[in-house]
Amino acid sequence: MGLFKWWRQRREAKQLRELQQNLDPQLWQQALGDWPFYQHSTPAARTRLHELALRLLLRKHLHATEGVELTDALRLRVAGMAVAPVLELGLDWYAGWQTLIFYDGPFRARHQWRDEAGVVHEGERQLSGEAWLRGPVVLSLDDVRHSGRADGFNVVIHELAHTLDMRSSSANGAPPLHRGMSQADWARDMQAAWDDLGQRFERNEALPLDPYALEAPAEFFAVLSESFFERPAVLRREWPAVYRHLADFYRQDPVKMLG
Repeated sequence: MGLFKWWRQRREAKQLRELQQNLDPQLWQQALGDWPFYQHSTPAARTRLHELALRLLLRKHLHATEGVELTDALRLRVAGMAVAPVLELGLDWYAGWQTLIFYDGPFRARHQWRDEAGVVHEGERQLSGEAWLRGPVVLSLDDVRHSGRADGFNVVIHELAHTLDMRSSSANGAPPLHRGMSQADWARDMQAAWDDLGQRFERNEALPLDPYALEAPAEFFAVLSESFFERPAVLRREWPAVYRHLADFYRQDPVKMLG
């Protein structure tokens, strides 16, 4: 271990102990008590989530835009939801970015895109969150407050899933897989689920997933990740192969916990 890394780990361990000693334990319940994933976690899993969330707060910069009040409870809510996807992977999976920016409500972002004819368009969209290749991650606090209600929506998990996806290159719905996982099987089963969702949408049927997933493969992976942690039983029932891939990738099985 290099000297700098050793010093950073020692400093973080000291800061973590100070945070744990000074933090009111009731704040965790205030921050995450309404979240089914947290409610159904074992005491041991909660302890690990608490520690990882505090480590994330020590490593990342949280920036509130003008007029935004970022309370301690909101900081813990964001951090707790953010670390759920890496609970069994580790915080190093978030090493590629450093900053979280918060708006009070939806924000407007200007984007360029190229259509099938090669024509470049430009316009503004109202967003709940956004993630860039090397940061920042941008979140609407209003949507953070409304995340985690077992309806499949979780803007924190959605945007953090994008950062995992981008570890391989750009966001394309294919994050770097673990040893033993098949990229060909992943691509085949994701494509089959994507096609199924699109066909149901065209037939105006009830959908098991937010249709925003059809925007792009990257959005499909992010929305699937939300569903995996928020409504895992629905996801496993509809696309069991996709559920198995996500369970292998995240090294978690939320159905066992949430049912």
